[in-house]
Amino acid sequence: MNHEQAARLRFLPPVYEVVANLSANTGIKDLYDAAAITWAARNALDRARAIILQPENAEEDIEAPSRQKFWGYPLEEFSQAVRNWLTEEVLKELTHAGSTLKRIINATGVILHTNLGRALLAPEVAGFVAEQAVAYNNLELDVQTGSRGSRYSHVQNLLRELTGAEDSLVVNNNAAAVLLIMNTLANQKEVIVSRGELVEVGGAFRIPEVLKAGGAKLVEVGATNKTWLKDYQEAINSETAMLLKVHTSNYRIEGFHHSVSLDEIVILGKEMNIPIAVDLGSGSFLDGVEFGLPKEPTIQETVNSGASLVTFSGDKLLGGPQAGIIVGKKELIESLKKNQLMRAIRVDKLTLAALAGTLQLYQRGEVCKIPVWRMLAKSKKELWEEAHNLFKLLQDIPQLQAEIEENNSCVGGGAFPAAAIPTFVCTVKPLGGRTEELERFLRFGDIPILARIEKNKILLDPRTLLPGDFNEITSRLKNWAG
Repeated sequence: MNHEQAARLRFLPPVYEVVANLSANTGIKDLYDAAAITWAARNALDRARAIILQPENAEEDIEAPSRQKFWGYPLEEFSQAVRNWLTEEVLKELTHAGSTLKRIINATGVILHTNLGRALLAPEVAGFVAEQAVAYNNLELDVQTGSRGSRYSHVQNLLRELTGAEDSLVVNNNAAAVLLIMNTLANQKEVIVSRGELVEVGGAFRIPEVLKAGGAKLVEVGATNKTWLKDYQEAINSETAMLLKVHTSNYRIEGFHHSVSLDEIVILGKEMNIPIAVDLGSGSFLDGVEFGLPKEPTIQETVNSGASLVTFSGDKLLGGPQAGIIVGKKELIESLKKNQLMRAIRVDKLTLAALAGTLQLYQRGEVCKIPVWRMLAKSKKELWEEAHNLFKLLQDIPQLQAEIEENNSCVGGGAFPAAAIPTFVCTVKPLGGRTEELERFLRFGDIPILARIEKNKILLDPRTLLPGDFNEITSRLKNWAG
């Protein structure tokens, strides 16, 4: 240990001081008992000592800003900087105590929030899933014959009816669906894709890399902003296995651009006897127009266009569980089912139960029972009333200024990226300008509350709030003020 390290260690506060500092905040004290705060304080101090003693070998999960707190400050400023760091670390420890998967209140107005689990299941669908989870079921049993059945039969007819496709298959996500198609039908062969459609989706997963992992040889055609039918025609040769069209999901090219329509590609594919696959990403049975959104191609329209295979997600605009759904020509689907990868990417009974339950709501025409569409269907009048109800609960809390403002929600999840959906929000501004501190306080609670900050105000969008959320938000803000 050198002199610098020893000096910085001396500036670390004792455990009791960290505990006393946090316990002085009524909100923290009400949420966590002394034992929990003490436990978290010890862990945070251990991390602090580790950074000071071994900065070059510090754990990988200690971010660069944290190291900067310890080595970027002169000693006279170090004490306060490290106390601020310890407060945040202790709150993180408390938030992650016990199960790390927990309910979160989504006040952001982002309906399909990727970080918050995307689509919510309809309550009756969740109930159906719970029934299947606690009892045996006929996952792979044909009850009529007593022999082994197919797990996919539970959604097969529903998907045929709703999409108009000859057959269907379900895997664990849409990337897996594309991977399976490439590995089965284009392994070591060429797949032609427009350069403007080679997108990167969430988590840095890129279409070119997925194709490569499936064994396909990517052939890029056109330019980023312009691709013409002749580009596809000139690229086709004896090694071409497929033409692929990819929905660009979370980005748009505007201005000087041109893309080839699916109808044109389908005609070319039929002329050359080459299958056409379409990756819709966040596929939908509804085009969005009746909800005030820009028109999007539906799954049914894409199937009816003559595409050989169409893939889409289950947990985005469909409003179901995470899944990758493939619909299309029966003989191609049969080939996919025989691929050995199916064992690795198949879905379980709970996913199939959630998907079947959600598809049945579409079948019965009960779309607004599906949370994503119910939230999108909320009128401005309904949103104003909800924002006003929240405002009435918050307006008399001391040290806070509440108001109602017009703003915009968004769909999220890579769907309708350019759509701003008008809403009303209840804004909260702490007197004294501690907005970021209040945002952290809401986020670090036993039930984290996630909100947006704009113009130094906390925005609470009722579009994504659920029954019971209003009371929880009110209680938390009263704890802050108290």
